[in-house]
Amino acid sequence: MRYTPAALALSLLVAVTGSMGSAHTSEPLDPRAQVLFQEGRTLMAKGDIDAATDSLESALTIDPANASILVALGDASRQAGLQGKAIHYYRDVLDREPNNLAAIAGEGAALAEKGAIDKAKATLTRLEGLCGKACPETAVVSKALAAGPKPQVAAAEPVATKDPVQAN
Repeated sequence: MRYTPAALALSLLVAVTGSMGSAHTSEPLDPRAQVLFQEGRTLMAKGDIDAATDSLESALTIDPANASILVALGDASRQAGLQGKAIHYYRDVLDREPNNLAAIAGEGAALAEKGAIDKAKATLTRLEGLCGKACPETAVVSKALAAGPKPQVAAAEPVATKDPVQAN
C-alpha cells in the first residue's frame, strides 16, 4: 500500500513519455522537394493544373511521406475534376495523420463534389468537432456542400461510322 502513490506516478510518467514519443510532427521538406512544392502551388494558383500536378508529383518522389505534398496533390486533382483521385490522396494523409484538418476538409469537399452528400456532412460534423464552426477548413466543406455535386460526364458523343457492318 505504501508504494501505490509512487507506482502510480511512475506509470503516469511512462505513459506520458511514451505517448510523446509516438506523436507525429511535420518534418521539414527536403530543399529540392520544397522548391518543387512551391512551384506546384504557384502553378495551381495560376490555373495550370497539369503542370502543377507534374511538379507536385516530382516533389512527392523526393519526399514521399510528406503530408503537405499529398494534400496539395489532392487539391490539384479536385481542381482537375478528379474527385476520386483527390479522395485517394486525402485518405493517404489521413491514414498517417488522422486529425489533419486540411486533408479532412479536402476529402469532405471532394465527397460533396462527387455527390456523396451524407459522407460529406459527416466529415463536416467531424471538422466542427475538431476545430469549430469558424475555422477555414469547415468553410471549405460548407461551401462545397452548398454548391452541390459537380455534373458528371455520362458518355462521350457517338461517332458515326462510314461503312455499315455486314454479316458474312
